[in-house]
Amino acid sequence: MVEGTKMAREILTNGQLEIEGIFVLKDWKEENKHLLKRTKPKVFEINAADMAKISSLRSPGQVLIVAKKRRFDLDGESIENDLSLYLDTIQDPGNFGTILRIADWFAVSYVFCSDTCADLFNPKVIQASMGAFLRVRVMKMDLKSLTERLPGIPVFGTVLDGKNLFEESLSKRGIIVIGNESRGISEENISLLTHKISIPCNEKGGAESLNAAVATGIVCSVFRNNPSK
Repeated sequence: MVEGTKMAREILTNGQLEIEGIFVLKDWKEENKHLLKRTKPKVFEINAADMAKISSLRSPGQVLIVAKKRRFDLDGESIENDLSLYLDTIQDPGNFGTILRIADWFAVSYVFCSDTCADLFNPKVIQASMGAFLRVRVMKMDLKSLTERLPGIPVFGTVLDGKNLFEESLSKRGIIVIGNESRGISEENISLLTHKISIPCNEKGGAESLNAAVATGIVCSVFRNNPSK
């Protein structure tokens, strides 16, 4: 379920999702006739009261789309030669969606996640991704299985006792593991890391840790802009 004008227009323009139905207010339908004619989805005109009943938002918009979920295949060669993210129990839907948006910004094509992550198709994840879920390939898989399929690939993990991210020799390829919001990376997955990294805090800083999505943004920026090899 996808809500809001921006993402609805992107979905209708993109054409990658098979739409089951699009629920619209009359004004939105009139303003977007050209998109609806091009894609020819099943359109249901409803009133604002009914939109409020089916919406997941506190302030419902003028359009809501119901579409079939997308599934992706794992392209081993592509993953081996680029950066990917692995999310270890990211449970906050807002964080998950924001991380997808970050991955989209830095052209990280694959985001893998553990079974204990929030559901990709949670409306809050979709909303926070701002359309990134259409472009980023998200797959559920445990890290051990992933590394077994890609032997020799570097696995970086963000941990408090890791080496300074800004001083390390980084790679243009590999898997970057982002841990749970409060517990970090699980012991099982820490054992699979080949490189432990951290984002150093300023000596005057007082926070215990960074938000998972904020940390992901910093790490992706450094990897994309300062790789050493």
